[in-house]
Order: sequence, then structure tokens, then C-alpha cells
Amino acid sequence: MTFGEAIRSGFNNYVGFSGRAARSEYWYWVLFVFLVNLATSILDTAIFPFQHVVSPLSAIATIILLLPGIAVAVRRLHDMDRAGWWVLIALTVIGGIVLLIWFCFKGTDGANRFGPDPLTR
Repeated sequence: MTFGEAIRSGFNNYVGFSGRAARSEYWYWVLFVFLVNLATSILDTAIFPFQHVVSPLSAIATIILLLPGIAVAVRRLHDMDRAGWWVLIALTVIGGIVLLIWFCFKGTDGANRFGPDPLTR
């Protein structure tokens, strides 16, 4: 999956928590969110130089990208044949590390209980 396809998929499945997301889709989404946050931080600093507490553009970008980011993470867990509820483990420090490690592994080959393999479509 290319960068553009991953971003399109993330927004097309804005609240789609079913199905599977390949590693490339997840990591391209993470890269996209990082780049958007970097750009909005730079713009906030340029447009609102004396406002250190609230970054309006960054806050808006975070709100817009939060739900599709959670959906992509849940679909990534589905790709590894794990329930999407595991995403809640990120609320702990150790859980965030566990999720990071899991997201680096290849998903299950072939179909699993969450749908067909996203790499064979």
C-alpha cells in the first residue's frame, strides 16, 4: 500500500473499526499524522507567536485525526487476529510499548476472523 492509498483508506474508514489494516497502512498513517502535527505546530508558531498555552491549529488537527487514528490501530490489531479492545492497553506506559512491538509484527497470513488478508486484495 502506498502513502496516498493509506491516507485515503484512513479517511474512507473514518469510523470503520471492522476489517484489517496492513503494517504499511498503519505506519503510513502514523507518518501522515506526524507530518500534519509538525506542519500545524510550525503554523501555530508563525501565526500565534505569543500564545504558548493553546495551539489552535494543532488542537483542531488532533481532534480531526484522533478517531481515524484509533480506527486504523484497531484494524491493525485485527490484522494480527487480536481484538480491537487491546488498543485500550495504550492507556498504560507498558501497554504503549507492547502495542508498538505488536504493530511492528506481520499480520496473520490469509483470512482470519476479522476478514481477508489486506495484502491479497
